[in-house]
Amino acid sequence: MFASLRPTTTIVETRSAQSFEPAHSAYYAGRPGKPLQLLLQARHDFLSVWRESDYTDRISSISLFKRQLVVVNSPEAIRYVVAKRHENFERKTPQMRRALEFLLGDGLFISDGETWKQRRPLVNDIVHKNRLPVFGKIMETTASELAERWSGLPDGAPVNALFEMAGLTAEIISRSVFGNDLGEEAAGAVTEGFERYQSLIDSINIGYFLGFDEGLPVRRSRKLKQSVERIHTIIDKVVEDHLAGRGDHNSMVELLVRRQERNPELKLDVVALRNEAATIFMAGHETTAATLTWAWYLLARAPWVERALHEEIARVCGNRAPTLDDLPALDWCRAVIEETLRLYPPVPILARQAKEADRIGDIDVKPASLILIVPWLLHRTEAFFKDAHQFKPERFLTGAPRPTPYSYIPFASGPRVCPGLQFGLNEAILCLAILAQRFVLRVPETVKVEPQCRLTLRPRGGMPVTLHRRG
Repeated sequence: MFASLRPTTTIVETRSAQSFEPAHSAYYAGRPGKPLQLLLQARHDFLSVWRESDYTDRISSISLFKRQLVVVNSPEAIRYVVAKRHENFERKTPQMRRALEFLLGDGLFISDGETWKQRRPLVNDIVHKNRLPVFGKIMETTASELAERWSGLPDGAPVNALFEMAGLTAEIISRSVFGNDLGEEAAGAVTEGFERYQSLIDSINIGYFLGFDEGLPVRRSRKLKQSVERIHTIIDKVVEDHLAGRGDHNSMVELLVRRQERNPELKLDVVALRNEAATIFMAGHETTAATLTWAWYLLARAPWVERALHEEIARVCGNRAPTLDDLPALDWCRAVIEETLRLYPPVPILARQAKEADRIGDIDVKPASLILIVPWLLHRTEAFFKDAHQFKPERFLTGAPRPTPYSYIPFASGPRVCPGLQFGLNEAILCLAILAQRFVLRVPETVKVEPQCRLTLRPRGGMPVTLHRRG
């Protein structure tokens, strides 16, 4: 009886000698006017609910039970939402707030209004591009340590690239945010805790669609509480050590502590500091880990791109390890990361809640409506990117035309653009260059790669690969 409602996802992936269309969900083909079926499909896989017509330059609106949904897939309209009318559309949706409030409290990622206005400049200062020389050394050292560990494994050793990259980026953000080594055990505990947390959080807050403007609270199950406690225990100790004067004076958290001492009105108590530290940690390690994982998959399936990347690293760096100073010359490395971010944006759905009635294009927007800007759709729209489903990093090489403004937004855009944009972008390029100089990663043909959107965009089940030393 309910077989027709059981959600499934068909994955498309095609390859030829010189082209590669990496894994993505097939276009949705469900019958219109079936809101329950659409919701069930979205709970299973939010990337598989889009029809072919959604991958076009347009603004559309539907009603799902008691809620208006407006999908904004037009650059000028996106500019209107995120920049011109930012204050009306700044609020994250109840789904995102409810999903993350237990873990991040009022952290910058889900805060709005005065809290966001007060704390955004603080986080901007902490991850400012002027601090990249300090962070770059941390990135170089940590990535080189991973390369050494990999060197101790037999050639062809099987590993999960997602877990390896999460461990790498967790250690980088640990040393940058917290000013010291968390160590493999603690960094792994936070990484595993967040992975478990994501798996336990529902993709859809049903209460919101049934008329509750704030959604319904997430049920805090025993397993969910254990995941949060695991993360909070580690981050709390770090913040408390800093408050007691035992922190590294160059760390991000130490900068927050000193700013609070100068500006008590900010009210950055231990809980607030923990929330911001947790937000920076989660956003900082999770998104870059996912990007690097997808990059290894894309390179493994497109050997002609991999060859160009290896030739560039050899030409620029010779036998020495790549450094932050080399990045301006590593054009292919940057282009591969930018194309990876186009095809697999770490946060593939940017959802906002309208505060007041508004008008986007020719669509009248009701208060508390759901506004969806979907980089997954936007970046795969043929009007903005020719051969939009294909892996073509040459579209981002120096001299190629830059994308239309507001058509390429892997780090969001407008006032709420990710403050760690430069940190994450440089980290991904540098880590890719350091590891690709010494290793190739191969995805076995038997592995079915399937993008999965929970809080972030990951390959379902991780990314099993084999490690091979380069000659």
